Amino acid sequence: MSTLLLDGKALAQKIQGQLTEEVRILSQKAGRAPGLAVIWVGDNPASKAYVGNKEKACTKVGIVSFSEHLEADTPQEKLEQLIVQMNDDEAIDGILVQLPVPEGLNGSALTQRIHPDKDVDGLHAVNLGKLVRGEAGLRSCTPSGVMAILQEAQIPLAGKHAVVVGRSVLVGKPIGLMLLEKNCTVTYTHSQTPDLAKLTQEADILIVAVGRPEMITGHMVKPGAAVIDVGINRITDYEGNTRLVGDVDFKSVLSVAGWLTPVPGGVGPMTVTMLISNTVESFKQSIK
Repeated sequence: MSTLLLDGKALAQKIQGQLTEEVRILSQKAGRAPGLAVIWVGDNPASKAYVGNKEKACTKVGIVSFSEHLEADTPQEKLEQLIVQMNDDEAIDGILVQLPVPEGLNGSALTQRIHPDKDVDGLHAVNLGKLVRGEAGLRSCTPSGVMAILQEAQIPLAGKHAVVVGRSVLVGKPIGLMLLEKNCTVTYTHSQTPDLAKLTQEADILIVAVGRPEMITGHMVKPGAAVIDVGINRITDYEGNTRLVGDVDFKSVLSVAGWLTPVPGGVGPMTVTMLISNTVESFKQSIK
């Protein structure tokens, strides 16, 4: 079977190009550029890389970055006060707290302090509630990126069986709700699901977001299915070399799936792009 690789990097570049022109026009009308504030606590190397990627994307599109890097021992109260100040700052259209935060801090509580209209990560309870109700609102970035990939590839959704492996608030739960909006029949699976392979083999659309390297193998996939690998894991081989892999065993699934996202270059670039898109949407609402 010939598998079509879904190029998230190319799609991200296409969307960012469109956003760049939109930001240019809107900024001229508003007399200012959109603003995105990123709060990063501690010195987690992965977080540092993510924040750097977000800042580069902002610069490319024409969004002003307001980054705050604080020490790992910063008190929760100080961080919440900073968020409140950003909520009131008219130059800032979007706010996100880079997760995970250091031990001793409550990342969920920090996220809930962000005003829903500036919650460009789409993780505030109000925005998640709007998703459940099918109302307009800011959507979680990674699931939104997955939906954009499916749409770009013109993969049929209505009436299809979608199986989601993973139930996190960040990806699993919202992507299932987004697929329901498109009239998929959705099955959630997780670590306590018996006979996982039986369910994944029934999936027309398989979304995998569990953080377990190469967990889904070819025999677990329905021939011709669309397989979206949200995972990104750094592994070390027997020679001590490190490489990035997804939650899907790329080689074995490549000969079975109809569509497949690579890692890297699949969902990852779309997450940052949807963050930028959400910031532009918040900006548009603020200048109305």
